[in-house]
Amino acid sequence: MTVRQWNETIYQIKVPLPFPLRWVNSYLIRGRSGWTVIDPGLHSEESERVWEEARERIGFAWPDVERIVLTHHHPDHYGMSGWLQERSKAPVYISRLGMEQAQAFWGEGGTMNRRMLELFRRHGTDADTLAQLESHMERFLPQVSPQPTLTVIEPDKPFPLGDRSFSVIHTPGHAAGHYCFYDPEQKEMFCGDHVLPTITPNVSYIPGIDPDPLGSYIQSLEHVKTVDVRAAYPGHREPFSAFAERAAEIVRHHHDRLDRMCAELTDPLDAFRLCRRLFGDRLSIHQLRFALSETIAHLLYLVETGRIRQSERDDGVIVYASGR
Repeated sequence: MTVRQWNETIYQIKVPLPFPLRWVNSYLIRGRSGWTVIDPGLHSEESERVWEEARERIGFAWPDVERIVLTHHHPDHYGMSGWLQERSKAPVYISRLGMEQAQAFWGEGGTMNRRMLELFRRHGTDADTLAQLESHMERFLPQVSPQPTLTVIEPDKPFPLGDRSFSVIHTPGHAAGHYCFYDPEQKEMFCGDHVLPTITPNVSYIPGIDPDPLGSYIQSLEHVKTVDVRAAYPGHREPFSAFAERAAEIVRHHHDRLDRMCAELTDPLDAFRLCRRLFGDRLSIHQLRFALSETIAHLLYLVETGRIRQSERDDGVIVYASGR
């Protein structure tokens, strides 16, 4: 089912994805003066069709959309926002860090793809794999086009979604600048990809953004698990209620991963070889990109906490080993 109504004002729309996640959740919130769209999905012809069918089924016109809100800048959440903005003329809201990263990846003169490739090279990725990664990252541009005009959400100020006022919670880790939106009266949380019910969100190191994204993620998970959430609306899989329990479970998962990494690093290894040991060698190039970025994030956390040491080989490749 592509469209599901959860209560009088909240609709879930499953927007298709061309990779193993299968779909991303977009949410429509009804208000007296119009509709709010949260995370409209990845741009494709199939996504356009899903949105047109949802609009007809629910019964609204594009000009009825008064705002488009992004929990973060990743393509599967951001990609359709320009297409929706062209039809609705609604503002597209995102965090300041999210806006800066979208511009770095897909804006005119953006350099982030090149910086990511250099990061992967310095962490041991071979030339053939680097060429595949470059092609893979370039393919995202049509899936986030046309680019929207973005408006910054100011943190720590109430933000309207429909007729209700939501608290904006900065939840870095999966993405720097990731925001969750919480209604303390109804105890409802639009949590983006910060906490997912059955899969563990990717935590990637991105050059020049957050030097310790896993540390940021664990800290923000510890914070949100203290929030009283009755219903959580995630970016992937189905809405759920056991929010605090799931946040704590994800923290434990990462500590288990860190312990396993330390056990693998009795001899110096680069991140690419460690990634292959942890995740296997049958990953698609899409999966490998995120597995490698996550491996690097975990290694940097272990360096920061003093559990492993970092050094550089004569060829400039960075390696890691247990001990100080």
